Amino acid sequence: MGRYVLRRLLQLIPVFFGTTFIIYALVWAIPVDPFAGKCGQRPCPPEYVAKMRADFNLDDNLLVQYIKYLGKLFTGNFGQTFSGIDVSTLIANAYPITIRLAVVALIIEAIIGLTAGVLTGLRKNGFLDNLVLISTLVLISLPVFVTGYILKLIFTVSVPGNPSFFDLILPGFVLGSLSMAYVARLTRTSIAENRGADFVRTAIAKGLPGKRVVGVHLLRNSVIPVVTFLGTDLGALMGGAIVTEGVFNIHGIGGLVFINIQQQQGVVVTGVVTLLVLVYLLMSLVVDLLYAVLDPRIRYE
Repeated sequence: MGRYVLRRLLQLIPVFFGTTFIIYALVWAIPVDPFAGKCGQRPCPPEYVAKMRADFNLDDNLLVQYIKYLGKLFTGNFGQTFSGIDVSTLIANAYPITIRLAVVALIIEAIIGLTAGVLTGLRKNGFLDNLVLISTLVLISLPVFVTGYILKLIFTVSVPGNPSFFDLILPGFVLGSLSMAYVARLTRTSIAENRGADFVRTAIAKGLPGKRVVGVHLLRNSVIPVVTFLGTDLGALMGGAIVTEGVFNIHGIGGLVFINIQQQQGVVVTGVVTLLVLVYLLMSLVVDLLYAVLDPRIRYE
């Protein structure tokens, strides 16, 4: 296990550098004037533009800019906005809200999706199975912002500035609705396929109770692809919270990215997306390590 963990950590290094460079290049290689409109209706003075370009290394080529950015990033310095505000401060204020929202969405999609998938996988082609299939198809077909607006109008929810987990239940349901539908369908398919597997027939032949056969043998082996989806979905939920946070007026990472894209604050966008990349990489590592816990047949060495 130790060698596997070390190997996976080494694999994350080129992925991290590759993805962050692509992000940096996409943000800073856009042929627009980052200082347009920063001085009101008049163009910014040449002295101001020269100083800002020097401060943000914009006169260097893209690779040199990226290396200098990484040098600051590895010391915990995410840089400053054009107005002198620390990006780390902006992230520290917004990130906890988005994490709470993403965790609520993940819990909702895991509980409802797994429950619906297990019940329909055990009893295919029944009324409940057809109801779940139709419901999940509706959720998959509807854009998230449509689901959000409909539920917001129905329940007239107002989210406070610093929301608690309870305040984020409805936005969390909206954010996780699409993934919840996929979890239900993925679990249903996996349960249905494993019902006729040799290890299930052996457990039944031994006379084990039905709850133990389903809960220990069938479910444990069937949730491996679901765990993969849920683990990697945490980063997707935080990155995809822009629409949901906009619908419910939640001041999290999504709103921070959206506002700074409009204001052409590339340093903020780069810092937030880099943080999301780290979440993706760490969650993928955690998911890989969970495989051995869920399925003893899996060995890494």
